[in-house]
Amino acid sequence: MTAARALVLASASRTRLALLQNAGLNVVADPAAIDEAAVKAEMRAQGVGIEMVAIELATRKAQAVAARHSESLVIGADQMLETAGRWLDKPADRAAAARQLADLSHRSHRLVAAAVVVEAGREVWRTANTVVMHMRELSPTFIDHYLDRVGDAALASVGAYQLEGLGAQLITRVEGDYFTILGLPLLPLLGFLRQHGAIEQ
Repeated sequence: MTAARALVLASASRTRLALLQNAGLNVVADPAAIDEAAVKAEMRAQGVGIEMVAIELATRKAQAVAARHSESLVIGADQMLETAGRWLDKPADRAAAARQLADLSHRSHRLVAAAVVVEAGREVWRTANTVVMHMRELSPTFIDHYLDRVGDAALASVGAYQLEGLGAQLITRVEGDYFTILGLPLLPLLGFLRQHGAIEQ
């Protein structure tokens, strides 16, 4: 049996950190500061799909943090949302959250979560998983009441909802992996870490 290694998560997401810690990993968070908007704009201009955008963002985060943790495995992660060809980001305020929910109402959207692992400055693993979410029709009154109840939590996630909370009331059907919805392809990541000797077999 191999000894578990310390891992670094290059993300400020408390949800991702909790997923890893709840899975028994010895992990610390060291968020990366990168210009995500510039990366997205550049790749959108190149016609790149959201899977590769999520991987690129995760890679840049991991590489930036790996410079501070040369002896550690660094996990970068990112998530993208696409609906009808449009990319949505975390809403900046309540009004933006209401617009996102109205835009997503009564249609499906894709969530892509990517993870990249960097060791000694070198990428050693990557993956991206896609989930399709089907949202029920939301009335303006419901959206207003929903935002009253969730408060600033609506600003913490792309799409203005968290499926693990009140956001479950927005969705009628999910096609794909639950952990991917939360922002991390956890099961493939755990498989790699076991194979790599970073966690116990």
